[in-house]
This record gives sequence, structure tokens and C-alpha cells, in this order.
Amino acid sequence: MKLEEMTWTRKRFGEVFSYVLIVTGALLASFSVACVLLPNDAIDCGTAGIAIILSKMTGLNHALCVAGVFLPFLAVGTIILGRTFGIKALVGSAVYIVGLEIFEKVPFELNTEHYLAVAFGGAILGVGHSLILRSGGCIDGSEIFAKVLVKKIFAKTGKHFSMVYILVGFNACVFLAAFFLINRNTALMSLLVYVVATAVINHFTGHFEPIKPVPIIAQNKGSFSTVSTIDEALP
Repeated sequence: MKLEEMTWTRKRFGEVFSYVLIVTGALLASFSVACVLLPNDAIDCGTAGIAIILSKMTGLNHALCVAGVFLPFLAVGTIILGRTFGIKALVGSAVYIVGLEIFEKVPFELNTEHYLAVAFGGAILGVGHSLILRSGGCIDGSEIFAKVLVKKIFAKTGKHFSMVYILVGFNACVFLAAFFLINRNTALMSLLVYVVATAVINHFTGHFEPIKPVPIIAQNKGSFSTVSTIDEALP
């Protein structure tokens, strides 16, 4: 009985801690966007980038645009990827949106070159997303879109398809929109954000490497063994 209680307690602690990490990651991401990226003429990637473009073009509240763009993806993700994922994504996105509202009112300035500030902001954004992704959450619709598409491809073909190509294609469209609808400088700065953030995320989570080689040692009847490899999907 004690072992069962300890297992239950450990499981509950892990669940609560995952939400703490999601909240922390969402706050880091919102700080990066509101206090570093936007003041330095850069935008976020994914659906958050679409929301920023809409906000700049229409004058609508930035946080409101983020919520409006993200909610359809959240609804689809909850239906296809499960209730637990939906709840974590909802918590992360809610904290991210509230954080944007708060941090946009905070006076913060980096007295350095634009590209250095943007690289710093991209690193913070990457750390925030890493905490969220490792905890099973999500605050960007492009991630949900890629997860859903990969799941559908696997169901149809039985093959693990990399999310990299989907995310690169999605974000390429966002950067092209920024290039033509805002200005060239914003698009180039945003590309730098994406490169830095992606490198940080991949370093901490391996999120953009969906398969990994696993050595399998097959013992033969003789005095020697052979080694082969298989591909295993990352969690």
C-alpha cells in the first residue's frame, strides 16, 4: 500500500511540476516577444508571428490577435491529440497571452546592437519553448499543425515523418508575409530569431529530430554477434 501511495504521490508531483514548467516557459516566451523582439523590429515565428503581423496591420491588440489565431489550432489539437495535451496547451497559451499584456507595459531596453538583442531574445524564446515542449505543452499553432499532420501521415503510411519540413515550410510563409507586408528588416531579424530559438530547442529537447538510431545486438548461434539498427520515434 505504501508503494502504491508513493507511486501515486510521485505521479501527481510530476504532473504538477510539468504545469509549473509550462507556466515558467510561457512567461519566458512572452517576456522575450514583448520586451526584446518587438522593440527591436522582430516578430515571433509560427502562429504568434501571424498574430503580430495582423496586429501591426490592423492596430488590434496584440494579445487578442494571438488568442484569435491560436484558438482554432487548439480546438483541433485537443480533438486529435487528446484532452491532456489540450489542457496543457490551453494553460500555456493563457499564461503566454497574459504575459504579453503585462510585459508590454514593463519598461525594458537593451542598449546593444539590434541583431545581438534579437539573438538574445531568440535564446530566451527557445528556452521557454523547451520547457513547454518537454512538459507536453504547446503555445504555438504551427506546432499543433505539425503534430496533427505527422500523426495523420503515420496513420496512413506507418512511417514517422519529420516535423522539421512542416515547420520550416510554415515559418517560411510567415517570414515571406513579414517581408512583403511589414518590411525586409523585420523579416531578416525574425529569421535570426527562428534560427537561434530552433537551435536552443533542439539542444535541450531534440524536438526537431523525430527519429534516432537504436543499436540492436542480435546474438547468433555461433561465437560472434551482428549489430543492426532500427529507427525509434522520439517521445
